[in-house]
Amino acid sequence: MTPPVPSAINLHKRSRELELTYSDGQRFKLSCELLRVLSPSAEVQGHGKPVLQTGKKNVVITGIEAVGNYAIKLIFDDGHNSGLFSWDYLYDLCVNQDSHWEDYLRQLHAAGASRDPEVSVVKLM
Repeated sequence: MTPPVPSAINLHKRSRELELTYSDGQRFKLSCELLRVLSPSAEVQGHGKPVLQTGKKNVVITGIEAVGNYAIKLIFDDGHNSGLFSWDYLYDLCVNQDSHWEDYLRQLHAAGASRDPEVSVVKLM
């Protein structure tokens, strides 16, 4: 089965969300933060051992580039720009974003880390 391809992609800068619309009428909004912390890049995915991304609460997308007919490249204001978001991966993020987000928050909590770039968490015994 071929992956669903968005018929429209809109970046909402004020709300820091990427909106994807599909030809069947489905419409999803993904936060810039979610897209940044779940980037499919080697930097984030760590060649099979994901690297937890922290302090990305305020990150924004500054650019979107088409990559052939199969993906987009998102450029973030923190300098990250190496993830290629395939149509399959984007659709998975859309339909499963709640579980992806909850998993990310669990990982942050377990690591004693924060979404906020201004907060450093120190674990005491």
